Amino acid sequence: MSEPLIRNLHDRDVPAIVEIYNPYIALTTITFEEEAVSTLEMRRRFQQVRDQGLPWLCVEVDNCLAGYAYAARWRERSAYRFTAESTIYLHKDYTGHGIGRILYSALVDKIRNAGMHMVIGVITLPNPASVALHEKLGYKQVAHFSEVGFKFNQWLDVGYWQLAL
Repeated sequence: MSEPLIRNLHDRDVPAIVEIYNPYIALTTITFEEEAVSTLEMRRRFQQVRDQGLPWLCVEVDNCLAGYAYAARWRERSAYRFTAESTIYLHKDYTGHGIGRILYSALVDKIRNAGMHMVIGVITLPNPASVALHEKLGYKQVAHFSEVGFKFNQWLDVGYWQLAL
Protein backbone atom coordinates (compact mmCIF):
# COMPACT_ATOMS: atom_id res chain seq x y z
CA MET A 1 0.00 0.00 0.00
CA SER A 2 1.41 3.39 -1.00
CA GLU A 3 1.58 6.47 1.23
CA PRO A 4 -1.82 8.14 1.60
CA LEU A 5 -2.20 11.39 -0.33
CA ILE A 6 -4.46 13.93 1.40
CA ARG A 7 -5.95 16.61 -0.84
CA ASN A 8 -8.94 18.87 -1.27
CA LEU A 9 -11.97 17.21 -2.79
CA HIS A 10 -12.77 18.16 -6.39
CA ASP A 11 -16.09 17.99 -8.17
CA ARG A 12 -14.81 15.07 -10.25
CA ASP A 13 -14.43 13.05 -7.00
CA VAL A 14 -18.10 13.24 -6.08
CA PRO A 15 -19.17 9.97 -7.81
CA ALA A 16 -16.47 8.07 -5.88
CA ILE A 17 -17.64 9.72 -2.64
CA VAL A 18 -21.17 8.51 -3.33
CA GLU A 19 -19.82 4.97 -3.88
CA ILE A 20 -18.08 5.11 -0.50
CA TYR A 21 -21.04 6.61 1.39
CA ASN A 22 -24.06 4.70 0.08
CA PRO A 23 -23.00 1.31 1.53
CA TYR A 24 -22.90 2.96 4.95
CA ILE A 25 -26.52 3.98 4.42
CA ALA A 26 -27.64 0.57 3.17
CA LEU A 27 -25.67 -1.67 5.51
CA THR A 28 -24.83 0.16 8.74
CA THR A 29 -26.21 2.36 11.49
CA ILE A 30 -23.16 4.64 11.31
CA THR A 31 -25.28 7.15 9.41
CA PHE A 32 -28.93 7.77 10.17
CA GLU A 33 -29.73 8.35 6.51
CA GLU A 34 -31.96 5.62 5.14
CA GLU A 35 -32.14 6.42 1.42
CA ALA A 36 -29.20 6.26 -0.98
CA VAL A 37 -27.71 9.63 -1.89
CA SER A 38 -27.48 10.63 -5.56
CA THR A 39 -24.44 12.21 -7.14
CA LEU A 40 -26.48 15.38 -7.63
CA GLU A 41 -27.34 15.55 -3.91
CA MET A 42 -23.75 14.89 -2.88
CA ARG A 43 -22.59 17.68 -5.19
CA ARG A 44 -25.07 20.01 -3.48
CA ARG A 45 -23.65 19.04 -0.07
CA PHE A 46 -20.08 19.52 -1.29
CA GLN A 47 -20.94 22.97 -2.64
CA GLN A 48 -22.62 23.92 0.64
CA VAL A 49 -19.49 23.03 2.63
CA ARG A 50 -17.34 24.95 0.15
CA ASP A 51 -19.67 27.97 0.36
CA GLN A 52 -19.27 27.94 4.15
CA GLY A 53 -15.49 28.18 3.75
CA LEU A 54 -15.01 24.83 5.46
CA PRO A 55 -12.78 21.96 4.34
CA TRP A 56 -13.72 18.81 2.48
CA LEU A 57 -10.72 16.53 2.06
CA CYS A 58 -10.17 13.15 0.49
CA VAL A 59 -7.42 10.57 0.69
CA GLU A 60 -5.95 8.62 -2.21
CA VAL A 61 -4.11 5.33 -1.78
CA ASP A 62 -2.63 3.51 -4.78
CA ASN A 63 -4.41 6.04 -7.05
CA CYS A 64 -7.81 5.10 -5.58
CA LEU A 65 -10.07 7.37 -3.57
CA ALA A 66 -9.97 5.63 -0.18
CA GLY A 67 -12.07 8.02 1.90
CA TYR A 68 -13.16 11.54 2.68
CA ALA A 69 -13.65 13.87 5.62
CA TYR A 70 -15.32 17.24 5.89
CA ALA A 71 -16.50 19.92 8.27
CA ALA A 72 -19.90 21.55 8.30
CA ARG A 73 -21.51 24.19 10.43
CA TRP A 74 -22.63 22.77 13.75
CA ARG A 75 -25.88 24.75 13.79
CA GLU A 76 -27.33 27.54 11.70
CA ARG A 77 -27.72 30.29 14.30
CA SER A 78 -24.95 32.88 14.13
CA ALA A 79 -23.69 32.35 17.69
CA TYR A 80 -22.55 28.85 16.60
CA ARG A 81 -20.41 30.24 13.76
CA PHE A 82 -17.11 29.18 15.38
CA THR A 83 -18.18 25.56 15.91
CA ALA A 84 -17.99 22.87 13.23
CA GLU A 85 -19.05 19.24 13.01
CA SER A 86 -16.48 16.83 11.62
CA THR A 87 -17.30 13.76 9.54
CA ILE A 88 -15.21 10.94 8.06
CA TYR A 89 -15.95 7.92 5.88
CA LEU A 90 -13.50 5.38 4.49
CA HIS A 91 -13.98 2.78 1.80
CA LYS A 92 -14.34 -0.58 3.53
CA ASP A 93 -11.11 -1.86 1.96
CA TYR A 94 -9.08 0.89 3.64
CA THR A 95 -10.24 0.72 7.26
CA GLY A 96 -7.85 -0.44 9.97
CA HIS A 97 -4.65 0.81 8.29
CA GLY A 98 -4.24 4.19 10.03
CA ILE A 99 -5.51 6.10 7.00
CA GLY A 100 -8.49 7.48 8.89
CA ARG A 101 -6.25 8.99 11.57
CA ILE A 102 -4.05 10.69 8.95
CA LEU A 103 -7.08 12.06 7.07
CA TYR A 104 -8.98 13.16 10.18
CA SER A 105 -5.91 14.82 11.65
CA ALA A 106 -5.49 16.82 8.43
CA LEU A 107 -9.15 17.79 8.60
CA VAL A 108 -8.80 19.04 12.18
CA ASP A 109 -5.83 21.18 11.10
CA LYS A 110 -7.89 22.67 8.26
CA ILE A 111 -10.82 23.35 10.60
CA ARG A 112 -8.47 25.13 12.99
CA ASN A 113 -7.04 27.17 10.09
CA ALA A 114 -10.57 28.10 9.04
CA GLY A 115 -10.93 30.00 12.33
CA MET A 116 -13.13 27.55 14.19
CA HIS A 117 -12.98 27.41 17.99
CA MET A 118 -14.63 24.01 18.59
CA VAL A 119 -15.20 20.87 16.55
CA ILE A 120 -17.81 18.23 17.37
CA GLY A 121 -17.91 14.61 16.30
CA VAL A 122 -21.22 12.75 16.38
CA ILE A 123 -20.97 8.97 16.74
CA THR A 124 -23.66 6.30 16.62
CA LEU A 125 -23.02 3.99 19.56
CA PRO A 126 -21.59 1.49 19.89
CA ASN A 127 -18.76 2.23 17.46
CA PRO A 128 -15.44 1.50 19.18
CA ALA A 129 -13.34 2.28 16.08
CA SER A 130 -14.81 5.77 15.70
CA VAL A 131 -14.57 6.46 19.43
CA ALA A 132 -10.89 5.41 19.37
CA LEU A 133 -10.18 7.63 16.35
CA HIS A 134 -11.75 10.68 17.95
CA GLU A 135 -10.07 10.13 21.30
CA LYS A 136 -6.62 9.58 19.70
CA LEU A 137 -6.98 13.06 18.24
CA GLY A 138 -7.93 14.59 21.59
CA TYR A 139 -11.72 14.70 21.35
CA LYS A 140 -13.52 14.21 24.69
CA GLN A 141 -16.96 12.70 25.13
CA VAL A 142 -19.42 15.33 26.32
CA ALA A 143 -22.81 13.72 25.79
CA HIS A 144 -24.61 10.41 25.35
CA PHE A 145 -28.15 10.41 24.04
CA SER A 146 -30.08 7.16 24.41
CA GLU A 147 -32.39 5.83 21.72
CA VAL A 148 -32.54 9.00 19.62
CA GLY A 149 -32.35 7.22 16.25
CA PHE A 150 -34.34 4.35 14.79
CA LYS A 151 -32.92 2.36 11.88
CA PHE A 152 -33.10 -1.32 10.91
CA ASN A 153 -35.85 -1.85 13.51
CA GLN A 154 -33.65 -0.86 16.44
CA TRP A 155 -33.22 2.15 18.68
CA LEU A 156 -29.79 3.73 18.47
CA ASP A 157 -27.73 5.83 20.84
CA VAL A 158 -25.57 8.78 19.81
CA GLY A 159 -22.52 10.21 21.54
CA TYR A 160 -21.02 13.67 21.09
CA TRP A 161 -17.28 14.23 21.27
CA GLN A 162 -15.73 17.69 21.13
CA LEU A 163 -12.28 19.14 20.62
CA ALA A 164 -11.29 22.69 21.53
CA LEU A 165 -9.08 24.14 18.84
